[in-house]
Amino acid sequence: MARPSLNLGTYGNLYTAKYGDGYRARARYRDFDGRTRLVERHAKTKGAAEQALRTALRDRARVDIGTGAITAEAKVAVLAEAWFESVQRQDRSPNTTAAYRTRLDKSVIPGLGELRIRELTVGVVDRFLSIIAEKHGPAAAKQTRAVLSGMCGLAARHDALDRNVVRDAGPIAEATPKEQPRALTLDQLRELRVALRNDPKAVGRDIPEFVDLLMSTGVRIGEAAGLTWGAVNLDEGWIEIRSTVVRIKGQGLFNKPKPKTKAGHRRLQLPSWMIRTLKQRFDNQPDDVTVFPAQLGGLRDPSNTQADLRDAFKAVGMEWATSHIVGRKSVASAMDSAGLTARAAADQLGHRQVSLTQDRYFGRKVAETGAAAILEELDT
Repeated sequence: MARPSLNLGTYGNLYTAKYGDGYRARARYRDFDGRTRLVERHAKTKGAAEQALRTALRDRARVDIGTGAITAEAKVAVLAEAWFESVQRQDRSPNTTAAYRTRLDKSVIPGLGELRIRELTVGVVDRFLSIIAEKHGPAAAKQTRAVLSGMCGLAARHDALDRNVVRDAGPIAEATPKEQPRALTLDQLRELRVALRNDPKAVGRDIPEFVDLLMSTGVRIGEAAGLTWGAVNLDEGWIEIRSTVVRIKGQGLFNKPKPKTKAGHRRLQLPSWMIRTLKQRFDNQPDDVTVFPAQLGGLRDPSNTQADLRDAFKAVGMEWATSHIVGRKSVASAMDSAGLTARAAADQLGHRQVSLTQDRYFGRKVAETGAAAILEELDT
């Protein structure tokens, strides 16, 4: 009677015999092409030979199952590039994609790239993330963990790993939170508006009215830079946040037609004083022209604008202030002090989760959140 066939990816009995100065362990293995082949390993002792054979049979299964270049024997650097190619095909923010590329180039590939995929264990990943956290901080470690998790998930789907080993790695310690400067009061915001308008350098850089937009809406700096006249309704007094300016490595500035998050696409009512400011700026510009362009035309660089804002705030005695504090933090604080809900503040700031607004700012998509009425007091 014929011997029954082995299942694909399985092996039969192990046979060990004396061979020269050591031992030889052998077994029949059925490859994924349907053919049964003899696999053998040698070692000094019987137990070592059998263990070497079992390891070879296990890894052989992973190599067979793996698709393309993603096999257990492939190097982690190969996996990294394959994963990044899949990221580029997804609808991700250019900044997120660039951040992943940076983590790969600065951490993952230099630190793990020469390992075989099968050598990625929970222990290896855990130690690696601990080193990243110690040298570069928890934020870098968390981002590296996200990258490794994506890579190992891809390897697991190709059966080059048994599972996503990153999920079992230990937690990354939180950074000691820095003491945040308090938000500005309405009186302080009003004083800041006056001081900026009296600063020739700030006026020359078009800072005062840009800050007006931040403190009248709480929008992100990239959203303010990306606001186009087509997203402004001067008759009804609202703006629509539908894009954000980002810098893509090797390509320059780009007004990405999506805000930072899905909740970031929102329509915001303006205080009357901000409406007047925009009416004064409007000179029949086309819809695709930004409201606050760079001094020489084109898109305004958020990074350069941050530097200009720091200079301007320092010049008026608020060197501790940032665009985040003057805009988002202070708007949320004003809404909280006025008794408006966390949901209203989340809609104003473009947060999907109300808990984020509560935890970080004072702890749905609607045009009227109540902010415009409260911020009306900033009129001078």
